Amino acid sequence: MIVKYNIISVLFFLISNITLAQIKGVIKDQDQNHLFGATVYNTINNKSTITNEEGIFSIDAINGQNKLVISYVGYTPRVVNVDGNNKDLGTIVLENNSLDEVVISGTLRQVSKLKSAIQVELYTSDFFRATPKASFFEAIEGINGIRPQLNCNVCNTGDIHINGQEGANTMVLIDGLPLVSGLSTVYGLSGIPQSLIKQVEVIKGPASTLYGSEAIGGIINLITKLPENVHRFNIESYTTSWGELNLDLGAKYKLKNALGLIGVNYFNYSNPIDSNGDGFTDLTLQHRISIFNKIKTKKNSVAFRYFYEDRWGGEMNWNSKYRGGNEVYGESIYTSRIEAFGKYDVSKDLFLQYSLNNHDQNSVYGTTSYNALQTIGFIQAVYSKKLKTHTLLFGASFRYTSYDDNTPATAEKEITSLPGIFIQNEWSFGNSQTLLSGIRYDKNSIYGDIWTPRLNYKWASKDESSVVRLGFGTGYRVVNVFTEDHAALTGARDVIFTEAILPEKSWNININWNQKLYSKYGTIFDLDLSVFKTEFSNRIFPDYDTNPNQIIYSNLDGKSVSQGVTLNINSVSANGLKINMGATFIDSKIIQNNETEYPFLTEKISGNYRVSYTIYNPKITFDLSGTIIGPMKLPLLGALDSRDPYSPVINIMNLQATYSFKEFEIYTGIKNIFNFKPAANSIARAFDPFDKAVSFGTNGQVIATPNNPNALSFDPSYVYYSNQGINGFFGIRFHIK
Repeated sequence: MIVKYNIISVLFFLISNITLAQIKGVIKDQDQNHLFGATVYNTINNKSTITNEEGIFSIDAINGQNKLVISYVGYTPRVVNVDGNNKDLGTIVLENNSLDEVVISGTLRQVSKLKSAIQVELYTSDFFRATPKASFFEAIEGINGIRPQLNCNVCNTGDIHINGQEGANTMVLIDGLPLVSGLSTVYGLSGIPQSLIKQVEVIKGPASTLYGSEAIGGIINLITKLPENVHRFNIESYTTSWGELNLDLGAKYKLKNALGLIGVNYFNYSNPIDSNGDGFTDLTLQHRISIFNKIKTKKNSVAFRYFYEDRWGGEMNWNSKYRGGNEVYGESIYTSRIEAFGKYDVSKDLFLQYSLNNHDQNSVYGTTSYNALQTIGFIQAVYSKKLKTHTLLFGASFRYTSYDDNTPATAEKEITSLPGIFIQNEWSFGNSQTLLSGIRYDKNSIYGDIWTPRLNYKWASKDESSVVRLGFGTGYRVVNVFTEDHAALTGARDVIFTEAILPEKSWNININWNQKLYSKYGTIFDLDLSVFKTEFSNRIFPDYDTNPNQIIYSNLDGKSVSQGVTLNINSVSANGLKINMGATFIDSKIIQNNETEYPFLTEKISGNYRVSYTIYNPKITFDLSGTIIGPMKLPLLGALDSRDPYSPVINIMNLQATYSFKEFEIYTGIKNIFNFKPAANSIARAFDPFDKAVSFGTNGQVIATPNNPNALSFDPSYVYYSNQGINGFFGIRFHIK
């Protein structure tokens, strides 16, 4: 009996030592602040606890190895492997994963993304590395609710749609300045190399209070890198199985009291491919170079960029000797851009921004010549002052635009001056509520006085894990069809204006809810849900239907509505798994004369996904990413046109593997795994691009004949995605710290 009792006592003693061992520690942030409520989870025995007000925790452990997962709102989870015999871990520091999430687009001030009253989506340069893309225009496809839309099957120029709105409603900024606008809205987006971008900020909905015209549907602000934050030298290059070659070079240097950054991007694709057999190039041939130089002193930052591109698409046997002629069809665009922009800090409360860009374009579309020159100068002064519960911001700007082309719509050079003033007040109610109001006044030299107010409200829970934002704003846009709509130039359609075009106007309401969740296993979930509605007046829509051989432009006699829901779900796990998923549901319609119709090239649903996982020893990261686009209404050439009136569901899936060691990264993968390509007959009558065998009636409409039973003319505007199918890639990155 005594022996049995002793055995039981020994077993009880052993079990107690196994299950009741305690590991203690203190959780702090990088500023040595105690973190109250941090979760500590032991994956070995499924025990969990939270830290007290002094950041102290104590958790059950077993003798031997224990694995603790420590997580806290807004901080990167940390995994600690510890021997259960070690009773005190001392101080454990968590890194704030929002330290770099500083945004400026919503308020023109540097504020934490979490504390911004305006919903600003932020994407760092790492986000765009899941699949190599030769330009910003292609790379932005990975953002939920944003879609790069090709406007021509032949030369592949395009614009960027936000939540189903026309690309001309999107203002693209570089360092907060309107460098990509007007003429370059269509032709300048491909010239922005990813290697120069630090982060991209997106505001969906009118932002005209701070940015004026063209921000009617939202803004995309590209923030370039600072010289002090880049490597001494870096190089990235990749090639694809289609024969594309992309090269990025970057280096920083020092000149007395100034730091400089120079970057060079070179892209070449000169391998004509016609896999769909229509006689036309599937992918536009491109040869471009971009040189970027940024110099920063204590108070001043100034940057320069030169961009040149030669692109052409057309019949496979086209070359430059056929340029502008009617023997072999081709669309050829020579683009030359010079940009200068910067910021000067007068004091801690006052800064100046300035930019000047010159866009020179020489292009032909078959026999149609389009030569245009646009110069835009911009200067802006912004003063902000923080009071007890208010932050006031005042601004004044002046924008000068000179535009000239050789189209009948521009009889003489058009010069527009646009002075404007704006005021904004951010009012804080304790730590949980913020009210942001603002109004802008612009005086357009052609269209007169324009007012654009906005109002935003934000509520946050005590730990900021739950945030609700409400926003209301108005916007306006002055339209130039030839600089914004490539379809007005390409193909055989005539352009008709039925009236003087007035500025478009809009109002928008947006409700956003953001929730962060933390699991005991160390996974952070970020849920972001938005409901939006935008209503337009004076909306301009191209009419392709009234006369199939014309594009008729006029202000809408009615209203246009774009409304919907967007949802993003992101997660980051301590084991290296990252998941990003998003979907946008869009109801876009045109209402006039008590009738409802739906616009062309506007999807009802789109989605994006990315799954990233990293293993170590060796360090290899796998990225699976993709885009899903629902059916879109497509422009046909009449009732006899046999092409599908709607595009199919598009699913573009990409896979990449990246091997990292020391200063090198080697990556390889496949783009467009499912080999999606538009229909082979997307270009109507590709065999007769000059309509030599087409018969026209007295009203200009195409007449059906035995050789043309569907009454078609040459038309490359039926385009909804790139013709480039599956392709592999291989690349390398190298840097010197």
